[in-house]
Amino acid sequence: MDWTIAIIAAAWAIILGGVGGFLTEIGPWYRKLKKPSWQPPDWLFGPAWTVILGLAGWSLYVAVTSAPTLGDKAFIGGLFLANFAAHFAWSPLFFKFKRPDFALFEVVFLWLSVLALVVFLMPYTEFAAWLNVPYLAWVSFAAFLNWKIVQLNGPFGNNGVEA
Repeated sequence: MDWTIAIIAAAWAIILGGVGGFLTEIGPWYRKLKKPSWQPPDWLFGPAWTVILGLAGWSLYVAVTSAPTLGDKAFIGGLFLANFAAHFAWSPLFFKFKRPDFALFEVVFLWLSVLALVVFLMPYTEFAAWLNVPYLAWVSFAAFLNWKIVQLNGPFGNNGVEA
């Protein structure tokens, strides 16, 4: 086992999960939002993200250790770095800035970054690519949920749901 890569992969998952949890405020503003009846209970999101990001972190480790060259390892690192940035951006847009409409725009980039992990890891290791399929499915669901929240609540900012 390459412990340096294992620590980086674990840190990637822990930081994303921790920051996402820290930036998620389930307060009065969020509680006032109209949400679809099929939205999972709030308590489910933490465990779901823990499992999904754990699998993605494992994918990072498997992919980097399977890459044959330093250039391939850097490419894979770049994919995960892009995903880190896209993943990191969603929670503050939705919860801190109270702009589900901006988050809906941003989730497209998050979804594309996860799709890129699935597609571009496949030549290195199918296993690592498949480890990201639950991530892709959950972000697809989250994007649809985000869209529905925007649809149910109308415009945000000064004219819509107030902070």
